[in-house]
Amino acid sequence: MTYLVVGLGNPGKKYENTRHNIGFRVIEKLSRRLSIVPDNGNKFYLKAEGSWQGRRVVLVQPLTYMNRSGLAVSRALKKCNIFPEYVAERLMVVYDDMDLEPGRIKIKPKGGSGGHRGISSIVDSLGSSDFIRVRVGIGKPPPWLKGSNYVLDKPVQEEREDLLAGEDKAAEAVLELIGTGLNAAMNKFNQPVDS
Repeated sequence: MTYLVVGLGNPGKKYENTRHNIGFRVIEKLSRRLSIVPDNGNKFYLKAEGSWQGRRVVLVQPLTYMNRSGLAVSRALKKCNIFPEYVAERLMVVYDDMDLEPGRIKIKPKGGSGGHRGISSIVDSLGSSDFIRVRVGIGKPPPWLKGSNYVLDKPVQEEREDLLAGEDKAAEAVLELIGTGLNAAMNKFNQPVDS
């Protein structure tokens, strides 16, 4: 049984510490936790393979830029031999979400894109919105800043601690999803920050 975990972000040094690259950072945490090293992958994505509780886990960071994430995801699914009927339970996508306060995470089994272009691209490529999302809160931008600029900014010092905690929780949530399943993971992680 193979699980594909995709962390959304943009490749390159310019983007690595931005709010939009939280998915990439969660994949890096998972790589360390599973003691696996990313290989070169291909021109569409970097990947690392390992196992968790007897299940094969493939971690992917798309190299296609956020707006074309679906291209990388569809190719990774084919390479992993995850057939369409299994995508809903074996594809997990980790990404930033402005509708959640910094540090909070939320797991959803399916749904719309919420305006997130990476998720829109994946839905378009797969022709389905049925895949697990691990949303990591980055909070809303101040009124004077456009959302597109906010996500590509680096967080201010006061936010960093909350975002790091959110990244850690998201990595734990992915392992919980693989180990105990969707319902158990949602019950454990879909709580407010203070819980």
